[in-house]
Amino acid sequence: MAQKPSIPNGTRDFLPQDVARRTYIFDTIRSVFKSYGFAPIETPSFELSSTLLGKYGEEGDKLIFQILRSGNYLSKIETSDVTDTLTQNDFDKLPLEDRKRLGSITKRISEKALRYDLTVPFARFVVQHQNELTFPFKRYQIQPVWRADRPQKSRYQEFYQCDADVVGSDSLLYEVDFVQIFDQVLTKLNIPGFTILINNRKILSGIAEVSGEADKLIDITVAIDKLDKIGQEGVEKELREKGVSEKAIEIISPLFALSGTNEERLAIMRTFLKDSEIGLKGIDELEFVLEQTKILGVERAIVEFDVTLARGLNYYTGAIFEVKAHDSGIGSICGGGRYDDLTGVFGLKDVSGVGISFGADRIYDVLKDFNLFPEDTNANLTLLFANFGDNDAAYCMKLSKQLRAIGVDCEVYPSNAKMQKQFKYADNRNVQFVALIGENERNSGQLQLKNMTTGEQQALTETQLMTFFQQ
Repeated sequence: MAQKPSIPNGTRDFLPQDVARRTYIFDTIRSVFKSYGFAPIETPSFELSSTLLGKYGEEGDKLIFQILRSGNYLSKIETSDVTDTLTQNDFDKLPLEDRKRLGSITKRISEKALRYDLTVPFARFVVQHQNELTFPFKRYQIQPVWRADRPQKSRYQEFYQCDADVVGSDSLLYEVDFVQIFDQVLTKLNIPGFTILINNRKILSGIAEVSGEADKLIDITVAIDKLDKIGQEGVEKELREKGVSEKAIEIISPLFALSGTNEERLAIMRTFLKDSEIGLKGIDELEFVLEQTKILGVERAIVEFDVTLARGLNYYTGAIFEVKAHDSGIGSICGGGRYDDLTGVFGLKDVSGVGISFGADRIYDVLKDFNLFPEDTNANLTLLFANFGDNDAAYCMKLSKQLRAIGVDCEVYPSNAKMQKQFKYADNRNVQFVALIGENERNSGQLQLKNMTTGEQQALTETQLMTFFQQ
């Protein structure tokens, strides 16, 4: 019995038109990255598990796809270690020694994992190739990543990230550049309205400090990061579950409703954090970025300081960004932030970095939902030569070779089928023009070219046909 064709949940096939549209997104992002001096790199699809694990926090680690060793990967596992009834909840309740014993199974059967993002592999890349790079090193990277997340609208298990990062400088000018890059890319993609949310992890550290819970910074940021999903009550509940005191929650909660202009919000936070040196440093950094952005101006973006923006990744230490398209219901389409010393875990200390990422798949969904793709991304083929018989096809094959040499994509229909069938093929392929060349056209030297969009038809010589597509 034939197997029913299917693909894993959280993945997608892309038809030619889909790929053309995605290429349009990638090319737009790439062109802006290059204009700011970023150079391309690529890294492997999978890394050593030790490279990835422990860099994204406990929740992030659970979403990493690990790869089984080849061959008999169970040969080193004792029968007593194997169980098919242990749930994650049961595992979490086991004594520490049992958890260590069972947790080590993963290390014994898997040494590699699919990359979760492009940033940690980039940090590994920088350390490994540090003697071959010029610092500050500016790179962009457009490649797929994988996360074992629950598939839902605009949340996939395989998706593309389009990253730009700078390592080797702590200059805040790069944060200013990244706000401009967000604005320019999304404006070029014709997204009508979007907000660039910005915060600073030093401000969040200051909040934890003045609330008396400095040692629970990660728990606080992870909970706050879910505010738009679970609401204030949900965040407060999670904070309690993490052991944050009621007094601290009482101090933190009013910040969830912070309002006013960016300047007004910064002034309120400066007062709130007056006793926190690190918090005030975060305010100073954020104030600089917002002031410089105001001087430079933006085309379409709304730039907003959001004190509840946390971003759950543990490696952020300074500015953090998130971008949301208005009225899309999709959530964030871009993100990023500064990470001081991410390379330190690989042995290269005191190297500051900052980077951003465009979620190409979510941007694709926004453009598709709002019908924002340019018409020319629908065009699949520029020119089709109709086939009236062997002699005419041979003549068209010669012309098609000449046209391809000057950059025109074209093809000859493979058989002299009825014209209705050939034109239907042209319509289905979104062909822009069809050349009609039979014996009479060959003898007269006047070739017929039909515009498939307007229906207009014109006579051209061979020479005119060659120059027509170069106008």
